[in-house]
This record gives sequence, structure tokens and C-alpha cells, in this order.
Amino acid sequence: MTTLTALRPTRSVSTAALYGLGTVSVLAALGLVRGAGSSSTALTVVVTGLAYLLLAFALVLAVEGRRAAVDRTFTNLAWGSFLLALVPLVSVIALVVKNGSRRFDANFLTHSLRGIGPRDSNGGAYHAILGTLEQVGLASLIAIPLGLLAAIYVVEHGRGWLVSAVRFVTDVMTGVPSIVAGLFVFTFWVLALGRGFSGFAASLALAILMLPTVVRTTEVVLGLVPDSLREASLALGVSRWKMVLRVVLPTAASGITTGIVLAIARVTGETAPLLLTALNFDSINSNPFKGQQAGLPSFVFAQAGQPQQAAVDRAWAGALTLLLLVLLLNLVARLIARRTRLKD
Repeated sequence: MTTLTALRPTRSVSTAALYGLGTVSVLAALGLVRGAGSSSTALTVVVTGLAYLLLAFALVLAVEGRRAAVDRTFTNLAWGSFLLALVPLVSVIALVVKNGSRRFDANFLTHSLRGIGPRDSNGGAYHAILGTLEQVGLASLIAIPLGLLAAIYVVEHGRGWLVSAVRFVTDVMTGVPSIVAGLFVFTFWVLALGRGFSGFAASLALAILMLPTVVRTTEVVLGLVPDSLREASLALGVSRWKMVLRVVLPTAASGITTGIVLAIARVTGETAPLLLTALNFDSINSNPFKGQQAGLPSFVFAQAGQPQQAAVDRAWAGALTLLLLVLLLNLVARLIARRTRLKD
């Protein structure tokens, strides 16, 4: 204990001193950048970060020693990388909220584009919101049961080459671009079978994109269920399928739900499959099995390509609606994951 106590630094840099260094770094960066005749915000941020790293390293080196100074430097680099990674996300969200709020109102959410002229400023995305909900809902009904059954087979029953084949196909499907899924459904369902464009065709393409995510996340979560639970159930004489249904799945339910919600959020904003399978439609089509049907991504794509400012404003509002929907789904997934951790 005496040796360990002796190795600990007797002095440490206070938080107030680090805040002071931050202020000095900002002032020094402003002076250097303005002195060089530039007013670039990005350059000011970079110079501020470099100045803070150097000043913090020197201060901690003088007070706490070399090891603490190196540790502080890498900690600051990690925080700086995290903040830099947030810049694109925050800028995109801010831009969409700023431009989308102009037309994001009750009229936009409750009206379609039926009868709306190219120069009209009214009209909304109700038909596209309805189409997205139906298309994603049908895709979920297709992909979730298939994904769960495939994952259960791989973890609980599978042996030999078939398990390897399922995992290989799942890994390959994970990296398939969304436009490839749309082209496949377009070639097979729309052209070869002659079913035509429809919301259900878009659901098939979205289901192809959802399936590998559901399989992989479910497989990982099922693998975390302790084998002791399985062995105890089988020792009591429970059949294997009842053990999976009443013990394994309830134990992993929260994690599986999180993966499913993330898979849904992943396909909600896909545009390419919709353009190839459902096209776009300005009126309400509540039947996803017949005729063209709009979705929020295709709505945004179509409106953004119009030369009129009113259409561009509707595109921004549609993007804001889609962003809020995806953020809501991700928030639900995070809440479910947090609930799982609290139970553990």
C-alpha cells in the first residue's frame, strides 16, 4: 500500500484550470486566425483544438508528470473525435429542421397532392405517410417471422453445412445495396410475373433489406441466453420447441425487439427500392396490392426534383417527417435496450 500510494501524483490539475485553458485556446485561435486575415470558423475550431492539446499537455506534464500528460492528451483526442463525428449529424438535422419547418404543419400531414398544381403552395404528404406505414408494415410482417425462424434454427437446431450456408447468405445480404434489392423485385415480381407496380412490391424489396438485420441481431441475442436455462428446461421433460418458445424467446425478448426496431428504422428511409417497385403517386392509394403508391422517400425525391420553390419546401417538410419517424424508431430501440440493461 505504501508503494502504491507513493506512485500516485500528489498534485493534480483542477477542472477550473482546464476550463481556463479552453478559454485561452479560443482567444489565441481567434487572434491567430484573424491576424492571418481569415474568418473561417472551421480553421478557428482546428486551431483552438490544437492549442488546447498543446497547452493541456504542457500543464499536466508540469503538474502530474509525463504519464498523466500522455493519458490526458489521448483522452482529449477521443473527445475531439467524438465531437467531430457529431458535426455532420448535427448539421444535417439542423438543416432539415430549419428548411422543413416552413411547411411542416397540420395541412401538410393531413392532405395529399391530389389536384395540386405545380405553383400551388398547399398540399401535403398524407398519401406518402400512409404508403410508408403500409409498405414498412408489410415488409415487417414478411421479414420478422422469417428472420426469427432462421435465427432460431441456426442457434437452437442447426448443424453442419446448412447453418454455414444460412450465415453466409445472411452476411452477403447484409452488404447488398438497396438498389439491387429493388432491381431484383422489379425484374422478378413486376416484369417476370407481371404483377405491376404496387406498394406490396416495395414491401418485398424492403423485406429483403430487413431480413439479414433481423437474423443477425436475433442470432446474437439468442446466443447470450445461458445454456443453464435450456438444460434446466430439458431436464424437466419439456420438449425442445416448447423450451425455445417459453424459455429462450421470453428471456431474449427485449434484445430481439431492439434488433427488429433497428431493422425497421434501417429500411424506412430507403428510396431506390420504392422508385423501382412502387414508383410514385400524388393521390391516396390505401390498397398496397394494386396500383402505384407513394412513400415518404419517393415523395421527397419527386418534390425535390421540381423547379418550383413550393415543391422544394414540401420536399424539406417530407424529409423532416421522415427524419422524425426514424428518430422515433431509434429512440424506441434505445429505450428497449436501456430497459434490458436495467433488468439485468
